[in-house]
Amino acid sequence: MRTIVLALLLGTACSGITAQELIYQGGDHSTPVGQHLEFLVDSTGTLTPEAVLGSEAFQGTNATVPNLGISKNTAWFRFTVRNRTAEPKLFLVIPYPDIDRIDLYRSHIGGIQALGSQGQAVEHSGSVTTRTGEYVFELDAPRNVPVTYLMRIKGHKQVHLPMLVASPIEAASISARWNLFAGGFLGIMLVMALYNLFVFLSIRDRSYLVYVLYIIINSGAQLTVMGTAQTYLWPDDQWLTVNASVLFVLISIATGILFTQQFISTARFSPKLHRLRPLFHLMILVNVVIYLLVDTTIGYKMAQGISGCASTYLLVMAISSWRAGSRSAGFFLLAWSFFLVGVLVFVMKDTGVLPYNEITAYAMPMGSVVEAILLSFGLADRINILRKEKERSQAEALATLRENERIIREQNVVLEHKVKERTHALQESNDTLKRTQTQLVNAEKMASLGQLTAGIAHEINNPINFITSNVQPLRRNIREIVEVMAAYRAIGPADADRELEAVRSKERAMELDESIAELDDIIDSIAEGSSRTAEIVRGLRNFSRLDEDDLKEADLNEGLRSTLAVLAPQFRDKVSIELDLGAIPPVECFPGKVNQVFMNVITNAVQATLQRPGDRPRVVHVSSIQQDDRVLIRISDNGVGMTDDVKVRIYDPFFTTKPVGEGTGLGMAIVYGIIQDHQGDIRVESSPGVGTEFTIDLPVRHQRANQQRA
Repeated sequence: MRTIVLALLLGTACSGITAQELIYQGGDHSTPVGQHLEFLVDSTGTLTPEAVLGSEAFQGTNATVPNLGISKNTAWFRFTVRNRTAEPKLFLVIPYPDIDRIDLYRSHIGGIQALGSQGQAVEHSGSVTTRTGEYVFELDAPRNVPVTYLMRIKGHKQVHLPMLVASPIEAASISARWNLFAGGFLGIMLVMALYNLFVFLSIRDRSYLVYVLYIIINSGAQLTVMGTAQTYLWPDDQWLTVNASVLFVLISIATGILFTQQFISTARFSPKLHRLRPLFHLMILVNVVIYLLVDTTIGYKMAQGISGCASTYLLVMAISSWRAGSRSAGFFLLAWSFFLVGVLVFVMKDTGVLPYNEITAYAMPMGSVVEAILLSFGLADRINILRKEKERSQAEALATLRENERIIREQNVVLEHKVKERTHALQESNDTLKRTQTQLVNAEKMASLGQLTAGIAHEINNPINFITSNVQPLRRNIREIVEVMAAYRAIGPADADRELEAVRSKERAMELDESIAELDDIIDSIAEGSSRTAEIVRGLRNFSRLDEDDLKEADLNEGLRSTLAVLAPQFRDKVSIELDLGAIPPVECFPGKVNQVFMNVITNAVQATLQRPGDRPRVVHVSSIQQDDRVLIRISDNGVGMTDDVKVRIYDPFFTTKPVGEGTGLGMAIVYGIIQDHQGDIRVESSPGVGTEFTIDLPVRHQRANQQRA
């Protein structure tokens, strides 16, 4: 089957044709070998030149440039050359660099003579002449003597055999034309790259930098296809020589898609197609892995398929963006059309639709050159667009400045009048600020009261529920007792025994003895709930001391206990409270205000302890001692602690470390004010991650009380 396919590609009609010998007459042009070839397919790759030379399995071909397609098979070619010129040496020129291996043999009387090996997978040999873009073998062709040659071809890519027999001058001419084309292509592409790099450095538009990268990669891909890159850039790297053409083409596809999307702004004009780029990157990555690690032939075919898909994708994306209003897409379509024509010609040449010649062989590089030039025009047009946009924005900015100037002149007139008004308003605002400060202090007090109310409401609700849950059983039992008593009263003397027995039966049915016994439990429960409610209210009254507006001797230990009692709902089952209250004398103070100090400091200590991460026990320690004529209250915690920057600001009004909405920043400011009113002092020691300790220092006798007694 593979032999039939190869025969169709080579253009042979049947297996019985014998090729005619090539008669070299000289002249100004080289002589094609294609129609003088006989071919044989070695599917095993094990045939030797001696076994092949006399084989009757050779078939003739009438193709000027045989097309071997993509196959892993080894192909043998046999041809005979008769030199009719006086030139003792001729050259076999194969201007197609993308072949893995070419082995040339000469038949003579003594047997088979190896003339040399050439190809991308073969190290350079001294017996073979290597030139840019073609393989050249020296043929020892005596005058008018027919010489038979065998040639073995092996490759994993699309292989053509544009074989020519030429004199040394003609061979040099072929190489010169190839070098001229490669040099011209490289020169134009370098000029385009340097020009666009200069533009990028001038205007800093990323599209130009991406285009420079695309030109470099695309040029590398074209030069590897032409064989120039392998000759000059990495002549001694055999692995890169074999694989560079496929790898450069795949990288060129990726950079081409990136540049196209940058150039025509597909994210704006064609967003759905724009999002397909990662899919192509994934396909390219898979292709590289298969080509390098799995199977080169399959990888090469995949690369051809991805090239076709990418070309279609870019074309559809450009048309969609152009129809959506992208002016750059029009330039891209024009440039891409030339490159696409070059690609189509190159592909049709590979598939045998078009003949192999210098035009079809160079179609893709020529298309790349035209594309690069037209895309540079398109990028240059972007400069005009940017300049127009800049001029328009400058005109708009100038108009805005003039309008602002007019507004400023008008507002200057108003400003003088406003200054007078604002001066008066500022004075009023200052007065309002003082009133607001007083209101904020009261608001902080109300906020504290709100916290207490929430906890106290829960504490009172439990015993109240206890009482209300017993009202219904109490009402039911009393109603049964009253009903039985009424029955006893209704007994008459006429039939007393019978009626008395009926009432007793009713009493037993109602289980009146159990109801009477249950009354004691219900009354005890109600009494206990009432007592707990009264105790809570008494504790709240002792804490708030709202009815005491003057200095009075107070037991601060009792104030601490009352404060902890009303704050209990906030920390119960969360924080351990350790009390170490010493024997202290009564202190002359405003009891309600001092209790507010205790509440604010203890609340902060509890919150700081709850904020600390980890499972370490959360503890707040409260102690009281007497030192001479002063009482010291220490409240410490093992919470998050404070930094030095926070410590110096804790008494500033409105300063808080709590999240927005969770603190007013007035709590500690009020504490500081109350302590100052009592001629006391408050000190703080804190370390981040260790904890904080507040020391409240109050005199036993208030200065104002001392003055009144004096």
